[in-house]
Amino acid sequence: MITSLIIDDELFAREELADLLSENADIEIVGQCSNAIEALQMITKLKPQLIFLDIQMPKITGIELIGMLDPEIMPRIVFVTAYDEYAIKAFDNHAFDYLLKPIDEKRLQQTLNRVRKDLQPKPVNDIAPQQLAHLPCYTGNRLKVVPIKEVEFVFSDLGGVHVATDKEQAHTHLTLKVLEEKSPLLKCHRQYLISPEAISEIEVQDTGGEITTVSGAKVPVSRRYLKPLKQVFGFL
Repeated sequence: MITSLIIDDELFAREELADLLSENADIEIVGQCSNAIEALQMITKLKPQLIFLDIQMPKITGIELIGMLDPEIMPRIVFVTAYDEYAIKAFDNHAFDYLLKPIDEKRLQQTLNRVRKDLQPKPVNDIAPQQLAHLPCYTGNRLKVVPIKEVEFVFSDLGGVHVATDKEQAHTHLTLKVLEEKSPLLKCHRQYLISPEAISEIEVQDTGGEITTVSGAKVPVSRRYLKPLKQVFGFL
């Protein structure tokens, strides 16, 4: 079975695609998502082999979502778009495949046949954003998008990965690895990333150090990361 996820902010579009896919015995739809935040959570949890991804979605686009995925769990990506010229120019040579809305059943079968023949993830580095502009977050049952420029620090614990701004904390399904590679955040501890813009002062201690952010929060610094941080600010 090929596990699949449908991501589209339009309910009718999701249901229509699900109906077409249901006619294929080897395609298992493990979930449907209406936005990128839900999608990130489900991709991380379910690790589908294939996703059908709408490009034009509010808040976080399909293209931005790709840049948030951990390369180790990158599924095959089939873009779904209503814009013919845009799809052909931007995705024909980079995505695993693309489908135009309304979806043609024969064209869908061609895509599925390609998936069946090639079960290796398709590299999407050519189109995936190299830097994240927004972080998909949640607090309780509220989903929200936090601009990366508002983030003071990020940390992980047994409860997951947490994003701290000067006003509040939220949770995210992004990994520290992805955040370190695709954001301005710097590693200051095995479990912490810090925004350079948020650093008010660094107190040097025997075991490393402690950062005070502009909002007054305290962030630990491991000894191994103290020297690189000091170099960033021209202290060494």
